[in-house]
Amino acid sequence: MKTNIILNHDGYKKLLSYQKSLIVYQITVIFCNRFLNYRDRTVDQMIQAARSGKQNIIEGCMATGISRETGIQRIGAARSSLEELLEDFHDYLRTHRSWVWANDSPEAVHMRKIGRGLPKSETAILELVRTRKAPVICNMSICLIHQTNYLLDQQLRHLEGKSLSQRGLRERRYHARRLTR
Repeated sequence: MKTNIILNHDGYKKLLSYQKSLIVYQITVIFCNRFLNYRDRTVDQMIQAARSGKQNIIEGCMATGISRETGIQRIGAARSSLEELLEDFHDYLRTHRSWVWANDSPEAVHMRKIGRGLPKSETAILELVRTRKAPVICNMSICLIHQTNYLLDQQLRHLEGKSLSQRGLRERRYHARRLTR
């Protein structure tokens, strides 16, 4: 009887959290290029936070085949990076005397609806980002980041449950060694 030491990992590209993080990254790049001075340190920080969120989802998904603990850490890092980016968008709105859409505002409701349509709505979202003013893009990003963070929280709970109910790498390796003796 063969025991798999390295588990199958889920493909990250099919995850809605990854798809949304990719859109958040693209929006952030467009936003920074359109509305921030390229010499401003904030530009690099925002783009790197968006990229880190996306990349850590990839790393977390790939790592779960070997270590659920590492997967949890990477997904947690993605969550943290996106939270940092969320605060950057809030800071922009504060410093430019703009407001965050209320959760029940028509704009926020509409954006959540568009965000639920990903990946099919990616083109429509990016077209809006290329034509709207900075406060609108900030609010669009805030909505999408909240959706992404919600999905990442669900992933973390799922991985946590799996790590408690299934053997870890060391246990699988020990079990495989015992079977070969």
